[in-house]
Parts: sequence; structure tokens; C-alpha cells
Amino acid sequence: MDKETEQQISQLQLLEQNLQSFISQKQNFQAHLFEVENALKELKISKGTAYRIVGAIMIASDHDKLIKDLEEKKEVLELRIKNLQKQEDSVKEKADKIQVEVVKKLKEEK
Repeated sequence: MDKETEQQISQLQLLEQNLQSFISQKQNFQAHLFEVENALKELKISKGTAYRIVGAIMIASDHDKLIKDLEEKKEVLELRIKNLQKQEDSVKEKADKIQVEVVKKLKEEK
């Protein structure tokens, strides 16, 4: 196996690690988005007192302001997820190209 092929394999391994990192981050943001969406649903259904959790305590908060804050947080999370998806797709595409090249070189060597 030549030096270039070894470098491509190393690069491929690094891309796979990056891909796993993106997937993990995206899953965390998706879980957080799910929580925010559920909180928004509950706030829109109930018109009683709303509370915000700050550290280990709950503080009464303005209902409409809390909804606005959660909607902004939802937008930010959606943008982050979209950005991570783009990065993930880009890394997958690059990894696929390198993998095809490596496999082709390895077959030629045999």
C-alpha cells in the first residue's frame, strides 16, 4: 500500500470521527428542540401561571414573554440542526469519494 493510500485511509477515519461528532450534536439539539416544542404546546394550551426554571428553582414568568423566548430558542435550535445536517452531508460526500478512491486503488494492487 502506498503512502497516498495510507493518508487517504487516515483522512477517512478522521472524517468518520467528525461525522459521529456531528450526529451526536444533532441528536442533542433535536432532543432539546423536542423539549422546547412540548413546552410551547403546553404554554399555548394553558393560560395559568407560567414558570421558568433557573438553576434549581422555578420562577414565575410572564406567559407571553416565555412563549416568545421559547419560540426564539426553537428557531435557533432549528438553524443549528440544519447547519449540522449540511456539515454532515458534506462530510459524508467527501468520505464517500475518498472511500471509492481507496477501494479502487486497493483492487488495482491485487
